[in-house]
Amino acid sequence: MLLATTKVADVDHFIRVFSTKGAEKRRLHGSKGAAVFADPTESDRVWAIFDWDAAGRKNFVSDPETPAILQEAGHVGKPQAAALLGSFEA
Repeated sequence: MLLATTKVADVDHFIRVFSTKGAEKRRLHGSKGAAVFADPTESDRVWAIFDWDAAGRKNFVSDPETPAILQEAGHVGKPQAAALLGSFEA
């Protein structure tokens, strides 16, 4: 699992690209799915949880086609990953 945040130019446009071209590219690198959340304090920021392992994420990030998809989605700056501090049963 990976939690990441980023600012976007237009949330609706971001969701359209994230759920189509982005999903295709993530799936190619072993992603099992993703969820996107609106930031309650910043209307131009989204949070996403990705279901994939470290190797899949590394391959996605290093894929030469990924930057163009991020740009098309309207990312403002580079997405920032959160560090996992622990995982618990309940």
